Amino acid sequence: MSTRLAKGGRLIDRAKPLNFTFNGKPLRGYAGDTLASALLGAGQVMLGRSFKYHRPRGLVASGVEEPNALVGLGRNARFEPDQRTTTTELFEGAETRSQNHWPSLDFDVGEINDKLYKFFPAGFYYKTFMFPRFAWKHLFEPIVRQSAGLGGVPREADVDRYEQAYAYTDALVAGGGVAGLAAALREARTGKRVMVLEQTPHWGGRAPVDGGQIDGQAAADWIRNAVQILEGMDNVTLMTRTMLAGLHDHGYAIGYQSVGDATPGDGRPRHRLWRIRAGLTITATGAIERPLAFAGNDVPGVMLAGAVRDYIVNWGVSPGDRTVIVTNNDDAYRTALAVLDAGLTVAAVVDAREHASGRLAQKVRERGVRVLEGRGIAKVHGRKAVTGVAICAQAGEGGVIEQIACDCVAMSGGWSPVVHLWSHCGGKLTWDNTHAMFRPDPDRPPLGDAGQPLARAVGAANGLLTLPEIMAEADLPAVTEPEAPLAPVWVMPAGAKEALKFKSFLDYQNDVKVSDVQLAAREGYESVEHTKRYTTLGMATDQGKLSNINGLAVLSDALGQPIPATGTTTFRPPYTPISFGAIAAEARGEIFQPLRRTPMHAWHESHGVAWEPVGLWRRPYTYPRTGESHRTAVNREITNTRSNVGLLDASTLGKILVKGPDAGRFLDLMYTNMMSTLPVGKCRYGLMCNDNGFLMDDGVVVRLSEDSWLCHTTSGGADRIHGHMEDWLQCEWWDFKVYTANLTEQFAQVAVVGPKARLLLEKLGGMDVSAEALPFMTFAEGTLGGFDARVFRISFSGELSYEIAVPAAQGLAFWQALHDAGAEFGAMPYGTEALHVMRAEKGFIMIGDESDGTVIPQDLGLSWAISKKKADYIGKRAQERSHMTDPDRWQLVGLETLDGSVLPDGVYAVADGYNANGQRHTQGRVTSTYFSPTLGRGIAMGLVKHGPARMGEVLDFPADKGAVIKARIVDPVFYDKEGKKQNV
Repeated sequence: MSTRLAKGGRLIDRAKPLNFTFNGKPLRGYAGDTLASALLGAGQVMLGRSFKYHRPRGLVASGVEEPNALVGLGRNARFEPDQRTTTTELFEGAETRSQNHWPSLDFDVGEINDKLYKFFPAGFYYKTFMFPRFAWKHLFEPIVRQSAGLGGVPREADVDRYEQAYAYTDALVAGGGVAGLAAALREARTGKRVMVLEQTPHWGGRAPVDGGQIDGQAAADWIRNAVQILEGMDNVTLMTRTMLAGLHDHGYAIGYQSVGDATPGDGRPRHRLWRIRAGLTITATGAIERPLAFAGNDVPGVMLAGAVRDYIVNWGVSPGDRTVIVTNNDDAYRTALAVLDAGLTVAAVVDAREHASGRLAQKVRERGVRVLEGRGIAKVHGRKAVTGVAICAQAGEGGVIEQIACDCVAMSGGWSPVVHLWSHCGGKLTWDNTHAMFRPDPDRPPLGDAGQPLARAVGAANGLLTLPEIMAEADLPAVTEPEAPLAPVWVMPAGAKEALKFKSFLDYQNDVKVSDVQLAAREGYESVEHTKRYTTLGMATDQGKLSNINGLAVLSDALGQPIPATGTTTFRPPYTPISFGAIAAEARGEIFQPLRRTPMHAWHESHGVAWEPVGLWRRPYTYPRTGESHRTAVNREITNTRSNVGLLDASTLGKILVKGPDAGRFLDLMYTNMMSTLPVGKCRYGLMCNDNGFLMDDGVVVRLSEDSWLCHTTSGGADRIHGHMEDWLQCEWWDFKVYTANLTEQFAQVAVVGPKARLLLEKLGGMDVSAEALPFMTFAEGTLGGFDARVFRISFSGELSYEIAVPAAQGLAFWQALHDAGAEFGAMPYGTEALHVMRAEKGFIMIGDESDGTVIPQDLGLSWAISKKKADYIGKRAQERSHMTDPDRWQLVGLETLDGSVLPDGVYAVADGYNANGQRHTQGRVTSTYFSPTLGRGIAMGLVKHGPARMGEVLDFPADKGAVIKARIVDPVFYDKEGKKQNV
């Protein structure tokens, strides 16, 4: 039985006891404990149940690789499922409960699955739940849903807060063991900015536990001195409790920091997500000890040998009074010595190698411990705790030679470098046959944009497993006991019969056994990725940190090929789970999607505006006066704008700066027409298509200078189009020298529209806005009425129009100044609905109305905006496909009802005949429809088959209650076709 030792525990403070509960039972630990060490110290060996068979599970490891000991932590609004006890610090009042059982941990009905294990082999779910079909909905699905997952779901909103931070560094060191500290010292002494992230609260990694000397000092002393030196350097940032979760292209890394986990409710953020740009990432992430596969290796009390000595040395906890150690390497003998030094008993060391002749083995023999060479474990006795082991010949089939009573088994199958970060962005691995492990290939590191290495592996993460090897890499001398070579042993015994393989576990959480992987191979799953998914090997919450290499070895043996030929599964970030809270950070509640407001928002509200949501913006729909309906208000705004002057808050329009030597070349590919030839000071209407050829946005492009363009987008499209530009720049045209910036919120923009617009601006004064100085489709910069202004001579209404951009901080004052100066000219604000009606009167398209993701520019009569001069643009090739050039595609026309009424929005024009479903054939649809106060009747735009060639034809549009509205096909330009008013 596990217990707290009377002395020892380098990380705990026995003067600070901490109370906590497990399944409601009061327990006690100490400051410095993890939940795992506190539970083990309190005698709690069994901590949970496995996923499929509900077998009893206890601690296997002492770090992030732990697959079993997951608990629900906290309650109510601070309840969190699946918390790994080995990495969770103990705190006063912690409430924990075990998972995946009913009605209790000790008695679990789901354990019946273990008795029926032959009915639940690998991939059983692919072969069942199929027949009869009706049973899926009423029987199988409810059972599957009830069984899914391990922990409970939080029922209340999370009350903790989370945040994100950004950092830039020349060298990012992942891991604060001796290799990481040595690497940080070397980099920092060259003057580089250095960040060191260590996922635990302590520096030094395994060295303080395993001992040895570094540069003439005890390992613990060298670590203490190295940390002090780094703390005194201004160019170094040291961070504990921070895990490097992922390494991505361009040196982009994600760090995950535990800030307030152990102090809930103290006001600090619980977690902080770091977004880091690093010139070089040094992976000093160490290595993970491998388990051995033998029957009963999942019984609570069977642990990794390194974890056993961690609990003894770090936390003063004995995992058992009488320990059997089973190994294929010398490192496990350090555990035997640690057990003996704690005053406990080592019943025997079972060594699978024929000869255990190393210095460490000799030291254990000198302490009076039996070393059984060429032996293995045939079976572990016990179910909820270890009671003994059956010893067999490793080379045999499992015949029992002797029985040994024990309550703890410490196993070691060798060590595997933590290569996850190295592999995340393309670093390759090589097989080290001597140590039976994959290690980083220094000749094939992850590469940056110019072919430079993004990462370098050091220490155990680089396959250097002894202290002298690790420190020699840093040009420092080190001394520790030499180790004899290991023997690559994956399964015990080598010729284990099926009955033993059925109980030899590879993936502890998902209950994947040696027999499952062998079954997958027999059923044709030769790819390791296919085997992973068929068996769920490595798909648990530990992501295969303990199981993957052993599973690869078993699969390779079953396929009769070497391990390198089988390869590895894909290493994906994050390295360990990170909270959704940290990912979302402050983007929750009201600011999950922040409501976007223009600088004039408050003015609009004070003037009785009716709002319209446009993306995340709120735009004025109309400004109804007392007693006015919305329709009456819109008509008034249109009439006033066409006869006097109207003011529109156009601040929401997207404004994307594109700058650089290759900016013109880039925009020629982005837009269907030429932008590189646009003269400085001129504006040009442009269309943007996606790579399928469909119209995705439009807007006016302005050339600000020789290397700078300003691209206007739709209000809801600014972020999307900016992302679209960056996607192509970063992924396809990464060598283009182009910079983009979304300036949408940096400027307030006002459209001054109507026949008296020029008079209003001339009254403000400061700039020449005459037709000669500022002709149509040009722009000028200057001071207008005392405001810093960029004036664009463009129109979306068909009237004389200026769009004026001023810095956002000046927006409200400029808007008010326009109203004050425009009073004598009848200046009046108008909203989006008036804007839409006026653009439809003029025949201008609206993205989202005339386009719907299936429309190309040619459908809308916009072939004039597609350049015939350039070889390519995004979507060009797609538009040349047969479907896109089909003469039967629906095309844009105008529609006017015979009785002057307004067509329903989206209504279809029917054709003769019916389809197979009994529905009328269609030949067109309405895309925009309004009442025009200018014309005194309904107008509409639509897409109609062969539309432009059918001018004057009358179409039928079925409406509600059997009514049919007749409308004539007309020119889509209803107002001022010659453009005289906008060019005045």
